[in-house]
This record gives sequence, C-alpha cells and structure tokens, in this order.
Amino acid sequence: MIKTVAIQGVKGSFHHIVSKQFFDKPVDVIECLTFDRVVDSLITKECDAAIMALENSIVGSIIPNYALIDTYGLHIVGEYYIDVQHNLMAWPGQRIEDIKEVYSHPMALLQCKEFFKQYPHIKLVEDKDTAEVAQRIREKKLKGIGAIASTLAADIFALDILASSIQTIKHNETRFVIIKRTNSEVPENEINKASVKFESDHKRGSLAAILNVMSDCKLNLTKIQSLPIIETPWKYAFFVDVTFEQYEDFKKAKSIINIMGKGLKVLGEYKKAKL
Repeated sequence: MIKTVAIQGVKGSFHHIVSKQFFDKPVDVIECLTFDRVVDSLITKECDAAIMALENSIVGSIIPNYALIDTYGLHIVGEYYIDVQHNLMAWPGQRIEDIKEVYSHPMALLQCKEFFKQYPHIKLVEDKDTAEVAQRIREKKLKGIGAIASTLAADIFALDILASSIQTIKHNETRFVIIKRTNSEVPENEINKASVKFESDHKRGSLAAILNVMSDCKLNLTKIQSLPIIETPWKYAFFVDVTFEQYEDFKKAKSIINIMGKGLKVLGEYKKAKL
C-alpha cells in the first residue's frame, strides 16, 4: 500500500493536488523542488511512489521527465489529468495595483502572459515552483509580491486571490503519472494503457512499419515523442503511449515490435485515466 509519495513542489502545488485526488486513502508527501530530487527519493526508497508531470495540453511534453523515467528504470503505474487553473495571489489586503513583481514557474508565466499585458507595471520573474512562492510570501510577509498558484495554495498559506483563472487558454490540462520502482500495480485484466520506448532502424519506412503493427494489433496510438540518443548523434528513441481493449492485443504487438525494432522497453502498464 502506498503511504508516502514524493511530489515536485510544496503543499499547495498541482502535484500535491494530484496526491490528494488520485489515491483512495490519504498519503504523506515529501516535498521536492526538482524532479531529480523526486526520482532520487524514489530510488533510495524514501517514498513508496512519486508523482511527475509529463505533458501539458498547451505547451506539450516535459521531455526531461521522459528521460528520467527511462534512465532510472522506473515504471508508470497510473496517470491522472487535472484542469490547471492559475490564480494571482498576494499578501492579504492588497490590490493588483500594489503588486510590483510576480514570481512563478516559467510554465505558469508562459501560460498567463496575456493577462499581465494589462498590467505593464508588474515585472514577471521565473522561479522554481508555483506554490513555493506562495509559501515564501506567507513566511516572510512579503508585500508588493504576487504568486501564480492554485486555490489550494491560497487556502494553505492564507493569501488573497486578486484574479482567478488568469491562464490565456481557459481549458488547460496537465497529465501526471504515478511512478514506482516496480511495475506490478494493476491486475492484467484491468490494464488498458501502456507506455513503451523503442528505437527504429535507420531505414526508410522502419518507424511506419512499427506503427502499422500497432494498428494491426488494435492499439490506439495516443502519444508519440522522440528523444535523441545521446551516444549516437542523429538517432532517436521513440516514447509511445497506446490504449487497447484487450491486454492480449498489446502482448502480441510487443512480441512483433521486439523483433522489428531495437531496445523495446515497457515503461508502464496501467489503467487509462478519464479525460
């Protein structure tokens, strides 16, 4: 049973929200300011599982996180989507006109840049984590400083929300994955999604042939992401997510791709989340 989970960020972060909503029972969280630290806490068995953002509907894949899962031989055992709503918050009693600087994660700033064009007096500053800025404002009683974070962060750190849902594109979803050291979380008859990695030959049509195998085996390709193979310039590995109705179809596809491709690696077999 999962009792302790590592998250990127502090309490009030979107990773923290996932930890509260994904698991059936409450879990303790280990706060980590980097994804490297998240992975390290999992490898050293400081926690039972970890939560990692993998892609966003606006800005796309978080490629370094694919590499972390692959490099350290970790396994995806679940996924969860949340609707990311960004809110501008500050020390109580202030107005937007009082805010001189707003600190937040670069991705949050990117997603909210149109909103801040209305307030040219506000300087936008990149920081490590959304909720960590909210925590800093509370602990240091900072005035004139704003944070972009979740409503949970505003509640935890008792800050006033000056503007709600300030992201440019209102429907803004992030896909998170739950990772563990082993891949034995979900019974085989309940598995309907998988994440795999493979390399294709440097021949015309080699990638297309593998994708055709997936189609012939009744797999639905939901994601494909290429990543350079550092040791071999201009060669790429492909990270692919597929869904299926029958696990036997996936097993058949695996056996064929193992022959056609190179270095097939299953990164996770799990239940697909509701969108």
